[in-house]
Amino acid sequence: MPYRFEESDDTVESGLKRIAQEQIGQAMCKIDEKEMNVHDTVHEVRKHCKKVRGLVRLVRPAFKGYRDENQAFRDASRLLSFVRDSEALIETYDDLLAEYAESVDRRSFAPIRRQLTLRKKRIAQDGGLDEKLAAFREEMVAARKRSESWHLDCDGFDAVAGGLAKTYGRAIKRMEEARKRPSDEALHEWRKRVKYHWYHSRLLRNIWPRMMKTHEDCADELSDLLGDHHDLAVFRETISRETDAFGRIDSLETLLGLIGQRQAVLEKQAFELGEKMLAEPKKSLVTRWRRYWEAWAA
Repeated sequence: MPYRFEESDDTVESGLKRIAQEQIGQAMCKIDEKEMNVHDTVHEVRKHCKKVRGLVRLVRPAFKGYRDENQAFRDASRLLSFVRDSEALIETYDDLLAEYAESVDRRSFAPIRRQLTLRKKRIAQDGGLDEKLAAFREEMVAARKRSESWHLDCDGFDAVAGGLAKTYGRAIKRMEEARKRPSDEALHEWRKRVKYHWYHSRLLRNIWPRMMKTHEDCADELSDLLGDHHDLAVFRETISRETDAFGRIDSLETLLGLIGQRQAVLEKQAFELGEKMLAEPKKSLVTRWRRYWEAWAA
């Protein structure tokens, strides 16, 4: 079933368990599928972990087990982060060069691309990935068992109102902080809150599908803008730290300049979208969505 609460869920608690077990099961299936390459497998299973973390954050005030479960899924995902990071570097490089395809000669950056590819292969081969995937799967088996006994202290919109308010409010706060003191770290913190709010929009889409889909798409776009900004920051840090491995210094300086240009564009677009999507005060949004929920439940 889709990643959302459904009318067929008897209670929010039953919906919580169903969605969590579906995501955990899909993560395990991805590991068991031998047709997928290892980088795609890691990417997919980590996405399912993030969805579960978004889910438990939505019900966090009503869920006494939130802190332990959030940490468990975070730690499980981190077992595989080193593989995803190496893949993300290549994707970031390709996207950056595609953006400036008409103004740069890609051939001058070939040593950088080649080094990123070698790095990716080396990490996949030497990082003990099979053992980490096996350990991750064991964590998922244990988590699925734990989820059977998850309990919420309340039901209906009350079960999700606190988590929705906290995440949306933090997204607004992090945007204001990033505007006052812009930095890679500040925008990354903002992105994390926007990402969780996107998950919450998806989980609650059925309360009014047409309206929620629009809000969800905006949150997704904002998360992507901020995510691309963060990926560029990680890329810049990597090539700056390992200059000897990535080729000629003039090519690196040109690439660093392109990174700065692209980050400035992404930052401008993110603030323009964020000021609109996060314009509504926290209490107002929660009250409005509560009314949608009540009409849907009726």
